[in-house]
Amino acid sequence: MKHFLKNTPQHKNLLVILGVVFFVELGERVGERFLPIYLLALGGSSMVIALSNALDNLLGALYSLPGGYLSDRIGYKRALISFNLVAMLGYLIAVIFPTWQAALIGAVLFTSWSSVSVPAIMSAISDILPKQKRTMGVSFHSLIRRFPMALGPIIGGIFISHFGERDGIRLTFGVSFLIAFITLFAQAYLIDETSKSTPEKPLIHPLKLYSTMSADLKKLLLSDILIRFCEQIPYAFVVIWCMKNRGISAVEFGVLTTVEMATAILVYIPVAYMVEKKKQKKPFIAITFGFFSLFPLVLLFSHTLPALFFAFFVRGLKEFGEPTRKSLILDFAQGENQATLYGAYYLIRDTVVALAAILGGALWAVSPELNFLTASAFGFVGVFYFLKYCKE
Repeated sequence: MKHFLKNTPQHKNLLVILGVVFFVELGERVGERFLPIYLLALGGSSMVIALSNALDNLLGALYSLPGGYLSDRIGYKRALISFNLVAMLGYLIAVIFPTWQAALIGAVLFTSWSSVSVPAIMSAISDILPKQKRTMGVSFHSLIRRFPMALGPIIGGIFISHFGERDGIRLTFGVSFLIAFITLFAQAYLIDETSKSTPEKPLIHPLKLYSTMSADLKKLLLSDILIRFCEQIPYAFVVIWCMKNRGISAVEFGVLTTVEMATAILVYIPVAYMVEKKKQKKPFIAITFGFFSLFPLVLLFSHTLPALFFAFFVRGLKEFGEPTRKSLILDFAQGENQATLYGAYYLIRDTVVALAAILGGALWAVSPELNFLTASAFGFVGVFYFLKYCKE
């Protein structure tokens, strides 16, 4: 870590932000992975679950552009604090009102911080680290995020096992509120004030931003959309498939998620080292897209707990080249409004991919098998397009 973070105000800010990322993500992941189960317990249908996943993608898209814009316009400190407050309001609504409608409204708000923070953090990494070290820098960010993603579901599973699906998950939102409250003070008092990145008002119109993207970035965007269709069509139903169709407990599902995240954690740094050594990014991104495509198929044919462990190991390997893909976006999004352009990339991608969640709900209503097979088909088309048309 010392190789990347030196004793300067900028590097200190990045170190504090990475610490905040750990705790905010921990708070979110304690209950977020069990939200579909919570919605079912509160009387929600499969289409309500699909709507929840669609909103998650759509709002992730809508938040990413304001996140990049605010980072360029007012500095990432005030941007992060503002969205931390919004997330706290979401947790509070979910705790006070035990209905599936309130849970959806709360989710609309508490998903904000993770989405808005990414453009700001990517911009900070791009500013602080030289180009040849960005993949490693993004890998450290991804690595830190995966620890709470691994721990959170286990904590949530313990709450569910002790207090039930309804009250247990509701309590996890209370824990999330407390963690967000504490990290609010860390952001306010430990991050040095940041100035505006650009003296002029950044461009924010999505279509105009798309027109400023390079041809290479647009091709990467299209391949990424196809791969995210593969991911999001079954995403909200994975926990239901495991707990309702395969009969595993909430704690066991938490352990499966830990297997996924532990696998991702183990591959991040070695892959970043290989990328820097070989000075090639495309092969590693292609391998990542391949694992995205394989997971629905492996999950479909996993009938025992050991087989599910293997399926979630495969799911963890889909993070093989994810930091590399993000660093490639940074390479293609150079300029004064880099954070805004990065946010626009995710706005376009996730707005389109929100449709995948609705499609996933319709396919699941027909059969889980059709859902998983369609997802993999999108993935393999995405792999083919990326290999044929995308460049370094």
